[in-house]
Amino acid sequence: MRDRLDELFVDEGFAAWYPADGRPGLSPARLALVSVLQYTENLTDRQAADAVRCRLDWKYCLGLELDDAGFDFSVLSEFRDRLAEGDRADRLLAVMVERLAAAGLVKRRGRVRSDSTHVLAAVRRLNRGELVAETLRMALEELVVNGQEWLAGLVTADWGARYGRPVRYDRLPRGGDALIAYVLRVGEDGMHILQAVYDSEAPPGLRKLPAVEILRQVWVQQYWLDEDGQLRWRGPKSSRDRASRRTTERRNTGIGGRPT
Repeated sequence: MRDRLDELFVDEGFAAWYPADGRPGLSPARLALVSVLQYTENLTDRQAADAVRCRLDWKYCLGLELDDAGFDFSVLSEFRDRLAEGDRADRLLAVMVERLAAAGLVKRRGRVRSDSTHVLAAVRRLNRGELVAETLRMALEELVVNGQEWLAGLVTADWGARYGRPVRYDRLPRGGDALIAYVLRVGEDGMHILQAVYDSEAPPGLRKLPAVEILRQVWVQQYWLDEDGQLRWRGPKSSRDRASRRTTERRNTGIGGRPT
């Protein structure tokens, strides 16, 4: 964008967003471009502000001097508040698409996949992947607070890489097979924790922790055991709460004597 466009946004386009009086502020056109870069890299406000201050590629794109000190990260949330008013976001998107199309960076009236069933199914599977990983991470955090020494004997160093930070869709494996392998890995880790929590030698208070109970419920919804005792990932239909399933006899997973 920097090489093909002089400026993607200009300050004059944001004149109606701000009062005419008061102290001079930051360039709204630059904040809009920072917001675009922030979205493409899925950064927090603090991370985006650090990128403006430290990264050469961002400084080049924004047309900043190398010693530019940037701005406080709170400015980005204030800018989004202004953007959320009325139809400003739609109008800003239209300006951006028009300029990118004029520069030949995107095609006008290009074909876009409109298979909503396919799109919704993909989003649902991503959401379920995030759900199980974040549920296990929450349970581990609560177990650390209430039984750190006990938990230390169960987990290995690679658990820190998988659950040491929030799980977001952009960090999940790409491709159906890779994603299924990942959620099964998470499922096995969760079963390992649940079986240990409900073991007779485990501290009795741990199984009563809210996050542990949520972990048990989510695992009942998202996983099942086949005839060989192997953990399986439920299909989209079998993970739903249907009236026909409520009267069906369910198998016992052996987790605290509770049925799946």
